[in-house]
Parts: sequence; structure tokens; C-alpha cells
Amino acid sequence: MTQPVTTPSAQPGKPKLLDQVRQRCRVRHLAYSTEQSYVNWVKRFVFFHHVRHPLEMGAKEVGEFLTNLAVQGHVAASTQNQALSALLFLYREVLERDFGQLDNLVWAQKPKRLPEVYSPEEAMGIIGLLEGIRWLMGMLLYGGGLRLKECLRLRVKDLDFERLQVMVRDAKGEKDRVTLLAEAVVEPLQRHLAQVQLAHERALSEGYAGVELPYALARKYPNLDKEWGWQYVFPAPRPSKDPRSGKWRRHHYDPSFLRNPVAAAIRKLGIKKHAGCHTFRHSFATHLLADGVDIRTVQELLGHEDIRTTQIYTHVLRLNAFAVKSPVDRFWASALKRRQTGAEGQ
Repeated sequence: MTQPVTTPSAQPGKPKLLDQVRQRCRVRHLAYSTEQSYVNWVKRFVFFHHVRHPLEMGAKEVGEFLTNLAVQGHVAASTQNQALSALLFLYREVLERDFGQLDNLVWAQKPKRLPEVYSPEEAMGIIGLLEGIRWLMGMLLYGGGLRLKECLRLRVKDLDFERLQVMVRDAKGEKDRVTLLAEAVVEPLQRHLAQVQLAHERALSEGYAGVELPYALARKYPNLDKEWGWQYVFPAPRPSKDPRSGKWRRHHYDPSFLRNPVAAAIRKLGIKKHAGCHTFRHSFATHLLADGVDIRTVQELLGHEDIRTTQIYTHVLRLNAFAVKSPVDRFWASALKRRQTGAEGQ
């Protein structure tokens, strides 16, 4: 690979650099959060090098930026990898160049940590402190191993009450999967959807612009965004302005809607774990394995491409009370009895 040739920092008639990044993200159908992240990293990279255009830089400057993140910024390995992904996207997808081979790059160390897992009592205790819509979300997270964003993005058509299944669309890695719908949540969820449908019909009569649709479906089917099946299961109370199209739409709830109450419930219960909404997903997998569910089935329910990703929960299982009893628990009672017998015989 060779260093890119130095070129003028801007070309007449072309959009600004960050606008080009945004446009390319949308062409590639990247999530809005990914778009925001990539734009932010490109901006930080440019300002780190005193507002030089990326076409005037190459592997040396990219390496300096990433090394600075690790050495001076003390960022996590995942954060440094995210920055590298953004810059790769910038050079390869937007500028259609390659910045060359990265030499002497200092990588942030990625610690090998086992995931935190709730006990069944802790999981149900947290959900028991949630109310209304938040309770429904908590039941779906723990009952089906959903990520928080997957839960928020659920549409009415993704729920199969007869088969007790949830279809998770366009999940991490742009993959679909099917997971479980707990029986305990069926009736409350159906009552919730009845209320959402009434609000949807009322909004239609008031000129509601419809829900956001993935890819080019809105162009192919002009009225699809107003159909009931495509509406969010957990729509926000009020419409908001779509940051891409500028239209006023009924979006889903913000992640903080559930994150904050779950954090408050964890504090109230005195759970001393670095845990949150995503811990329900880890707990779902671990508890299924503890119940004897085949690891391949758990892999499919979680949507893991590699079985080794799922196997981490078997390590958690070996270290907790589900699988192995401590020798102290096996032998302490008899040792204590012998000690007491000996003391009485003296």
C-alpha cells in the first residue's frame, strides 16, 4: 500500500467532508448512531492534525492519532477500534483511497472479562420495580435476550403471539433472528398494543407523517409507513423531527427511558455489580444453559455468528452457583460437627 498523493484540501462543487461522510453512511444504510460516531471521529482526527485535509495525510498521521488515544487518552480497546473503523470508512468509502500500512501503532489493551450476570432473583427483582411500559421492556429483554436497541426498534409485525416468538430485524451485523416471547408478557403486551393502536389511528386523523421505514421501502410503497404492522411497539409519546429527512415522525423511546429506571432499581436492591439493561441478555443466556438448553440453540437465540462468543457463558456458568458446589459447602458442616463433638468430649 502506498501513501495517498497530496491533493488540494477541497474541490469546487463537492460537498464538505463531513457531509460526504454522512451521505456515504446513508448510502450504506448505516445506523444513525453509527453515522454520528463516524462523523465525530473524522472531526476529531482532522482537528488533532490542525485542520489538515485527510487527503493530505496518510498512515503516519492515522497512527499518531490512534496512538494518542491509547497513550494520552487511555481509551478502551473498543473505543480505539471504533476510531480506526471510522477512519477506514473515511479513506476507503468516502475518499476512495487507502492510507497505507499502520506501523508502530500502540494498541489499547483489550481486557478479557467475563460478563456480569444477574441471579434469577436479582433479574426478577429489578423487573418487579419497573412499571408500565418499562416493565414490558424489561420482560422482553430478560425473556428473549434482546439488546436494548433491538427492543426499542421492535415493530408490531415482529411479534408472533401464537408461536411465542419475537423476530429481531436488522440486528447487530445486519442479521435477522428469532427469539423467545415469554408467555407471562403476552396479555399485558396485547393490552399495551391496543392502546398504541388507538393513538396511532388518532394520529392518522391528525395528519401523522408515518413511521420511518428501512432502506427504500418508503419509495416503493408510499403508504406503508402508516400501516399498523410497521409501527413501533414502543412509540414515543410525541412525534419528533427525523434528523435525516426533516419530517415529523413518531419515533421510538430513547434508550434512557429504560436505562435510568433499571440503574435506579439496581441501586435500590443493593446489587453490587457493574450491570444494566444489557446484563439481562447475559443472564438470559446463562440461565438457559443452566437449565440444560443446548448451546447451539442459545447461539441462535442470541444471534451469535461464532459459537465461541456463546461459549463465554459456559465459563460464567462454571463459576457460579448453578453448576458446581464449593468444597467448603460440602465439607464444612461435617468438620464443624467433628469440632463440636471433640469439644464436648474434653
